[in-house]
Amino acid sequence: MVKNTEQEELLLNHSQNRRKGGLKTIPFIIVNEACEKLASYGLQPNMIIYITTFYHMEAARASILINLWSTLSNGLAILGAFISDSYVGRYKAVAIGTISSLIGMSVLWLTTIFPQLRPLPCGQYQHDCNGTTTAQLSVILCAFGLISIGAGFVRPCSVAFGADQLEKKENPDNERVLDSYFNWFNASEGVSIVLALTVIVYIQDHFGWQVGFAVPALLMVLSVSVFLFGSPLYIKAKPEGSLFAGLFQVAVTTFRKRHINVQLNYNDDCYYRAPESKLLEPSTDFRCLNRACIIQDPHVELKPDGKASDPWSLCSVEQVESMKCFLRVLPMWSTCIMLLVSFSQPLSIYQLLTLDRHISPQFEIPAGSFGMITIVALTIWLVFYDRVLVSLLSRYTGNPTGLSSVSRMGIGLFLGIVATALSAITETIRRNKAINAGFEDDPNAVLNMSCMWFAPQLALYGVAEALNAVAQVEFIYSLFPKTMSSFAAALYTFGIAVAGLINSLLVCVVDNVTSAGGNTSWLANNINRGHLDYFCWLTTFLSVLNFLYFLAVCRFNDTISLFPEAEEEHSQNRCLHGA
Repeated sequence: MVKNTEQEELLLNHSQNRRKGGLKTIPFIIVNEACEKLASYGLQPNMIIYITTFYHMEAARASILINLWSTLSNGLAILGAFISDSYVGRYKAVAIGTISSLIGMSVLWLTTIFPQLRPLPCGQYQHDCNGTTTAQLSVILCAFGLISIGAGFVRPCSVAFGADQLEKKENPDNERVLDSYFNWFNASEGVSIVLALTVIVYIQDHFGWQVGFAVPALLMVLSVSVFLFGSPLYIKAKPEGSLFAGLFQVAVTTFRKRHINVQLNYNDDCYYRAPESKLLEPSTDFRCLNRACIIQDPHVELKPDGKASDPWSLCSVEQVESMKCFLRVLPMWSTCIMLLVSFSQPLSIYQLLTLDRHISPQFEIPAGSFGMITIVALTIWLVFYDRVLVSLLSRYTGNPTGLSSVSRMGIGLFLGIVATALSAITETIRRNKAINAGFEDDPNAVLNMSCMWFAPQLALYGVAEALNAVAQVEFIYSLFPKTMSSFAAALYTFGIAVAGLINSLLVCVVDNVTSAGGNTSWLANNINRGHLDYFCWLTTFLSVLNFLYFLAVCRFNDTISLFPEAEEEHSQNRCLHGA
């Protein structure tokens, strides 16, 4: 009776899903994601100016706060994906995230409307310029936290939620439809970031903070409205469990069974396998993890149908091997973090504010829009490499992707070193020009120096990221089984979060050490008195050490895929997936 009821419910859900989903839902999802990207990325470039100007925060402290905000936004993506897959489902996750971002941006906009939410201006009441109160700081931190929560739910779940609407295995053209969807989705993200770095930043510079923060809030109103308007049309898949939960289960089960001697030879029947599994036993590397899939007492640990009674006490061979795949790629994954740290130079916007940014007597490029150079260089390189260099290099290397993923990662790291060194040289030139012009005590003075001095290093950063990031995702993707393919992109996102945390720690240490004893900090508010060039040289040195670490990983890493069928299945799609 129960079985018949389950079958009827399954047929009913299948019938309802056939009437829902499809291409008609995709515009709602893409508009939702595009508005979130446009709003959140539009806030970041000028945020350090807003904090230092209205909250009287030191530039180094403000840089730490911005980095921590970015870290939280990217780090929560893994938590958002876990909660979505395990508990609430993708639809609710995207809805929660979008509403959270709307509330956060509305709170941020209110700080520009009500003077009570920020400190009094120093110039008007000098005796009241005592910094930010706890309540005022709590308000802006609350805004940042809500925006980060929103990003953590929307970004990892939105693209997968759209794929749910198009997933129809009975359709012979389903793969082509999904590929088209991913292309349009990525294109919308790229356009959103371009508009964020140009239009939103321009509005903030020319119409003030009230309008500049109101526009992102209005975009999130549009995002929430459009997404919820399409709610009756969506396929809302139920949560089925998360890969992250499986990794945690392996770790917990291994600890609980730490008394088992894994040196003993166990036969195949002693290992718990999922139905239709091709893996009979776990591999011998990371042997301590094999404890998690060893069956000690079948009567207690297995149900009558052969499934595990408690997934936190017995894991499958597949789960153990997934954990081992994750551990294998960690050393190579960690080599990208320093490159991401070098991208996030503190106070770079203050450098650009001191340069001549006019491209005509009537038009001046906003300082916050210079990140466009990195994005344009990244895009041009990806197209050039894919359409020109791959065919040329493949003739000599025999590799269908031109250069191997590891080679491209290494070249990207090397170009990152060159870009960071170039940024140190450029800052030395800029600082010397400022001092020679008598502007040592006037950090707001505009020098007779073109902003295009910074274009080469920003373009190099773009090429370095295009080489390293895409190759890294491709490398990880090729080693993971198909069930873990989305984990490659999640790892890269987590890398951005870790890089932001390290950058915050580095800025904090450098600021405290160099300002000790009453000395001027390298990262002082007055960049003409500080030494941002020294900080860039320090970052260059750390990048060189990281490159040596990368070479050591390449030398001693004998990683091979224990899932050969995964590599065969993905061989046609790696470059597209990585890009």
